[in-house]
Amino acid sequence: MRRLMLLRHAKTETDAPSGKDFDRRLDDRGRADAALIGGWLNSHPPHPDMVCVSTAMRTRQTWDLVSAAMPSNKPTVEHVDELYGAGLEELVAVIRDAAVQDPRRLMLIGHNPGLHEMALGLIKDGSKGGDAEGRKALSDNLPTGSIAIIDFAVDSWNDISFRTGTLVKFTSPKLLKGIGQ
Repeated sequence: MRRLMLLRHAKTETDAPSGKDFDRRLDDRGRADAALIGGWLNSHPPHPDMVCVSTAMRTRQTWDLVSAAMPSNKPTVEHVDELYGAGLEELVAVIRDAAVQDPRRLMLIGHNPGLHEMALGLIKDGSKGGDAEGRKALSDNLPTGSIAIIDFAVDSWNDISFRTGTLVKFTSPKLLKGIGQ
């Protein structure tokens, strides 16, 4: 069994002082949301064994806040240039590269539209796709700060393919605030 966690960076400022998208930072809401998702993850193990983080400022800040809320979890962390602006091919390549270290639970922290397309593409169709409410919410968007947790009944990351995953859980800061955690 393998578990993939797709976490989109939290809410950001509109423009970075440098004028570069890559340098955009989390805004106040983003910092609060990242900590909220980290707290939720901390209370919903199992935690990731390995985390691949886009090298963009906002994803690195998101991981810093998420990891601070999970003090007992000490995964291997890699900053991966290819996650910035990644499409499906690049995301699959990052997962395959992680297979070398063979984590059972892998988290990718990146960007839309790639992460949203990846989540939708990996989940099985119909009732076999897992969490129906989560699939419905995820079908619209992968909002900032949200996470899709997908399980695969495989022994190796090299064996995952599209439409073979089961959505275990989808949540977002907005959903967590609505249910009071």
